[in-house]
Amino acid sequence: MTSRPAGVLLAVLALLPASAGTSAAALPRPLAVTAAPARLAFRGSGDATVRIRNSGMKRITVDVAPAGFALDLQGRPRIVRRRGARSAAAWLTLRPAHFALGPHATARLVVSTRVPRRATPGDHDALVLLTAHPPASGRVSVRLRLGVVVVVRAPGAVVRRLELGRLGVARRGGKRALELVVANAGNVTERLRHVRVVVSRLPTRRRVTTVAAAVGVRELRPHTRGFLEFRLHTRARGLVSAQVIVPAESGRPALRRTFQVRL
Repeated sequence: MTSRPAGVLLAVLALLPASAGTSAAALPRPLAVTAAPARLAFRGSGDATVRIRNSGMKRITVDVAPAGFALDLQGRPRIVRRRGARSAAAWLTLRPAHFALGPHATARLVVSTRVPRRATPGDHDALVLLTAHPPASGRVSVRLRLGVVVVVRAPGAVVRRLELGRLGVARRGGKRALELVVANAGNVTERLRHVRVVVSRLPTRRRVTTVAAAVGVRELRPHTRGFLEFRLHTRARGLVSAQVIVPAESGRPALRRTFQVRL
């Protein structure tokens, strides 16, 4: 089992006033809870520990549960109710499921995963969803939800197949960007780092600019697709050549594909 550095993937603060007459001065101070590490990666069955810290000034209660997990086309994480074939949520055991934390106190959450014998080879993922709230009191309910990503690799043949799809020009508020469709047809999560596009004039092939992806590191789950955005700062117009370069990763060669687009 490997883990990533400390951090929080999801943090959604919800203030739910009991009545419209609640004054701003009556609102409690925001909750401050962290989980480290923010990502757990297992190879098969295993156990890991997540450190939960209450950085706030009030006592809180924390409820823990597994949840489905997905990334949208821009790579933003979201909780999903329906668990797909590649969800590992049902494989997780979380201990304890409920606990209380005083101000500046910490607790240890044990995350265990047990891979079924007939699991599909490759990566399966889930969220450990933590919901923190103060003891029920007052007229305002406050909840903080944060998630720890869990990726479990089931035994079997690893398939790495990354496909570069359409490259087009998008215009937003007078600014231009290139949008690349990327598909992961393999069975493991792909990490796209330092992807860039080299733009050259046609027919001379003289380089105009090199543009890095707006997001430095992007993950793409198995059998999903997403967009990479490259924000253009050049005034070049007309037909150009755009060569996409995806650097090699461990177990995956570099990818290159050249498109013709009109800016």
